[in-house]
Amino acid sequence: MRIASLGSGSRGNATLVQHGETLLMVDCGFSLRQTEQRMARLQVRPEQLDAILVTHEHSDHCSGVERLSRRYDIPVYMTVGTLASGRCSEVAVLGHFQSECAFQIGDIHVLPVAVPHDAREPCQFVFSCGAQQLGVLTDLGSVTPLVLEAFSACQVLLLECNHDLDMLARGPYPESLKRRVGGDWGHLSNAQAAGLLARLASVPEHLVIAHISDKNNCPEAVSRSLTDVWSGNEPIWADQEAGFDWLECR
Repeated sequence: MRIASLGSGSRGNATLVQHGETLLMVDCGFSLRQTEQRMARLQVRPEQLDAILVTHEHSDHCSGVERLSRRYDIPVYMTVGTLASGRCSEVAVLGHFQSECAFQIGDIHVLPVAVPHDAREPCQFVFSCGAQQLGVLTDLGSVTPLVLEAFSACQVLLLECNHDLDMLARGPYPESLKRRVGGDWGHLSNAQAAGLLARLASVPEHLVIAHISDKNNCPEAVSRSLTDVWSGNEPIWADQEAGFDWLECR
């Protein structure tokens, strides 16, 4: 099983997970042309996608879902709450799932995990095949016991490090947006991400740092926060423009 990113950040997100002949996309916040170009960079094509899984209805995660689905006749799966938002319902084939109820798409076992975020029914995902397990965990404002349990055995973890608390406090956002981003239903700070890593039952083999704010964070601040809790392989950075190349989960 392997994972790659088309891009990660406030201007668009899309993640690919592949095992055998099964290729899944988590979210699509890019235009159709951008998505096609970014997939080509990873040497895959939209025609190969077996499904698009939507975490929630915010535009940086779902704005490209409808066109991509209709253009290439790709099934789309989401929670009933996300569907009720009306932001990504005009798709080729629609499937529903409930958080904590696992399901199978081709060769990949999918576990949706409910997270605290300011959307209708947001979730994140743990993907597995046999002993291989990888997690995609962004867009949550706090770490719950359910999240810790669900992501505790991932060999690869894509983890949000959205903002540095001091940079957010001193940054350009209006106070209302600062409260939203830094609140329990917003996004994980560097310190919260570090705390999650320290509390996991097992340490991932690979850590991917994702959804980094370009106004309220920087790699140096992330690295400082993770110094005491991460001693594994060099973290991989999911960039807004470049994403990251294929990473194997062994």
